[in-house]
Amino acid sequence: MATFPLQVVSMDGLIYEGQVQQIIVRTVQGDVAILARHMNYCTALGMGRARILLEDGTEKEAACIGGMLSVMDGTCRVISTTWEWGENIDLERAKAAKKKAEERLADTTLSKEARVRAEAKLYRALVRISTASKE
Repeated sequence: MATFPLQVVSMDGLIYEGQVQQIIVRTVQGDVAILARHMNYCTALGMGRARILLEDGTEKEAACIGGMLSVMDGTCRVISTTWEWGENIDLERAKAAKKKAEERLADTTLSKEARVRAEAKLYRALVRISTASKE
């Protein structure tokens, strides 16, 4: 399969740079797969599992939470708010965050803003758990 250059950066700096066969990420409108020779494209990223098919055919997964993806003249760039490789996710911490968010959502006196924040924390925890567990 043909390859293309991919750069992944986050607030922590350069996360990945190299040739890949494919990247699949969750955008705000659903999942998108980028292959070699993709047209120029730009979109906002949502929260979800990202999958990269490396040049050698192996796959890497990450929790990608927010940011932007652009394809310009054959180069794909991901500027992510949070990017965590599956093998680096602390599964127990993610499960604790899930439990805490669920407990918070059980509180019937939460304001609308607090409920939205708790729902976002729950979803982030679920993305991390899913990525770390490869479920």
